[in-house]
Amino acid sequence: MELVLTRVYKREGTNGTLTLNGHFVCFTLELPWKENKKNISCIPEGKYQLKARFSPKLQNHLEVLDVFGRSRILIYPAQNAMEELRGGIAPVKQLTGIGKGIYTRLAHEKLLSIFHQTAEGDEKLVLNINSNRYEYLRQIQKTHA
Repeated sequence: MELVLTRVYKREGTNGTLTLNGHFVCFTLELPWKENKKNISCIPEGKYQLKARFSPKLQNHLEVLDVFGRSRILIYPAQNAMEELRGGIAPVKQLTGIGKGIYTRLAHEKLLSIFHQTAEGDEKLVLNINSNRYEYLRQIQKTHA
């Protein structure tokens, strides 16, 4: 199964829309694009497999596998990309600005649920990251209609 993350890049951060089979899942926050530099850049566009992960600090979360030149790229709750992320992805229910959002725990739980439902069916969940300003704007309008 494939989650599609459609990004819009800005100097202050990267906002995205996450969809599954064309249906809105949540928005995302990431650091701005800075040539894939560790801890200060979002990861390159492409297709990546997701894996469940646990740590005492973040509890249950997801890891993005096989990112060129990078490791331990995590998907976890955060409200401010520049202050809380080190190259990972934060799901949010509502965007409040560039690289900022709210209701991150709700969005994160929804994403974990999708991952675990997919895993129960012996499917792998793939994250397809791309950029398409038109699709991003269409998703925002659809969720606020």
